[in-house]
Amino acid sequence: METSTTFMLKLRNRHFLAADLLIFLLMPALALALRTDATGILDRYGEPLLIVTLVFPPIKLLVYYWGGLYSRYWRYASVDEMAHLALLTVAATLAQTMVFFLVLRPNGWVAPEFPRSIPLLDGLLTLLAVGTLRFSVPLSVRMRQRRGGAGANSPDSKRVLVAGAGAAGVMIVQEIQRNPDLGMKPVAFVDDAPEKRGARIRGVPVLGPCSEIAQILEDVHVDEVIIAMPTAPGVKIREIVSVCEQAHIHVKTIPGMYELLGGKVSVNQLRDVQIEDLLRREPIQTDISAVRELIRGKRVLITGGGGSIGSELCRQILRFEPQSLVVLGHGENSVFEICNELFRLSERRSSGAHSDRHDAHNERKEAGGVGTQPHIHSVIADIRFRQRVRAVFEKYRPQVVFHSAAHKHVHLMEQNPAEAITNNVLGTKYLLEASLATGVDRFVMISTDKAVNPTGVMGASKRAAELLVHQAGMRSGKAYVAVRFGNVLGSRGSVVLTFKQQIAAGGPITVTHPDMMRYFMTIPEAVQLVLQASTLPAEGEVFMLDMGEPVKIVDLARDLIELSGLEEGRDIQIEFTGMRPGEKLYEELFVMGEEYEFTRHEKILTVANASSFVPPDLDQAVAALAEAAERNDSAAVLSGLRALVGSSSRVQEGQLISPPAR
Repeated sequence: METSTTFMLKLRNRHFLAADLLIFLLMPALALALRTDATGILDRYGEPLLIVTLVFPPIKLLVYYWGGLYSRYWRYASVDEMAHLALLTVAATLAQTMVFFLVLRPNGWVAPEFPRSIPLLDGLLTLLAVGTLRFSVPLSVRMRQRRGGAGANSPDSKRVLVAGAGAAGVMIVQEIQRNPDLGMKPVAFVDDAPEKRGARIRGVPVLGPCSEIAQILEDVHVDEVIIAMPTAPGVKIREIVSVCEQAHIHVKTIPGMYELLGGKVSVNQLRDVQIEDLLRREPIQTDISAVRELIRGKRVLITGGGGSIGSELCRQILRFEPQSLVVLGHGENSVFEICNELFRLSERRSSGAHSDRHDAHNERKEAGGVGTQPHIHSVIADIRFRQRVRAVFEKYRPQVVFHSAAHKHVHLMEQNPAEAITNNVLGTKYLLEASLATGVDRFVMISTDKAVNPTGVMGASKRAAELLVHQAGMRSGKAYVAVRFGNVLGSRGSVVLTFKQQIAAGGPITVTHPDMMRYFMTIPEAVQLVLQASTLPAEGEVFMLDMGEPVKIVDLARDLIELSGLEEGRDIQIEFTGMRPGEKLYEELFVMGEEYEFTRHEKILTVANASSFVPPDLDQAVAALAEAAERNDSAAVLSGLRALVGSSSRVQEGQLISPPAR
């Protein structure tokens, strides 16, 4: 058995060609024998049989060769290869049938009594023989994998239950079965689809819905559960994790759809469940074609390109094949890292390295060839320097600008108000000036929900920056917009990273107030919506992303404790430290007087009258802020912000005014 399997694995296309020639020569005689079911066929049909045996093989050989059958890699053949083989065989059968009826019979080269069904029978038998030969190779591969290494039959292998029998779950099981050295054995699926109940997928049974996973874990010995549902909301993930924790079974998951971004699911992507998974929402339908139309072939510049949002913007924008991508940032290390990553991603896409390493050529071919490789430019610049910003824009002449550079830490900006002005306000002003001077078509500023009725310097400075964007849109008539959203999970300095560091240090976890709530999004999700918002028709508008339901910060802390395998009160304590200046109990989504309208995208709202909030003396007010910041006059900065943001603002020096209850 082992010898025959090894022999099959050594077969190459030159061997298949020789075998095919032998099959082609034998099939006419076999077809005739099956058709006549009589002895003495050579005496009766010897001459016409010899003729068709000489004529049919060259026809099939030419069709197979021109159709690329002998450039296929059969070790990992699938349904696609089977369909390709069937299509070529049908074409060859039609060709030899036409030759039979239009050439051989009319010219008397085959006798009239010679069975007319021979071309069709010959084609069917050829498909059966050639297909059996080729698909014995992947079958041999699978049999060898199941017998080899520390594979599924090893007593040390992990017994795995896969939650989700969709495309992602099947791909995970398929990879586990193909790679016995992973030391895993899939023993069952759970899936909510009624039609899958009781079915077997790649030999693995579907035992029931996810709601019955607790009972299934009692009935079936399982060492690990893999959640393979990239589109499942956080509530579903939370339920499965809770059941597995009670059963003391380790849980892993694949990334959510926002992280995958259309990529191929792989066992290498399996990771422990993270807080992002518990807060995951259903994927948002994105108009990819509109984003591609906006980006493809354009010169794009991203400020703050080394930051959490900026770097993710770079990754996602790269997928849409811009002509050039200018990554502008002040921190050299972060810009260096993201640009190196972008170079690697670009090279892999251009060379087709994302295809399966065993069949790279075919996958690139099916994907439609190699895409355009954009020019990536690393620019170290501080947006607070007007001349430097102008020089960068003159050199690279961007057509689309995404402005994500900003100081975002609420507490730090309360202590350093002058920095908030020079970076968030003046930096935005200089970028807008350069954009207008060099003809930038679209300018998208990343704003924050803290700009709504701000109670602190950071939020007020971002609100001032929004007003500058509206003003530029009004003056130019171009799509200069701001996109507001709340906290992003995993960003630098985010509460999640702070909590993880506190857990690693043994606690306690510090929370400012038990009732404090925030809106959260994952970074890929936020960026995906920013790109979607950037395609919408706009002129000096604000877009507000639908943030879903707010989350209590203390609940976030408890979830992180549980995901770390610890218990609140026993292993880790939670302490409440009191609110700091500039903070709110919860963020607001609406400014009094703003008129919110739905866009054609269900998760994006627009402020139709955003430009009406631009004060006529905006330039003078910003100039006064700049002078106060240059003198490092904190009192003057706060006074200027209060005057600029207007009566809806609640910026107070050293005092927090809580927003009214909803």
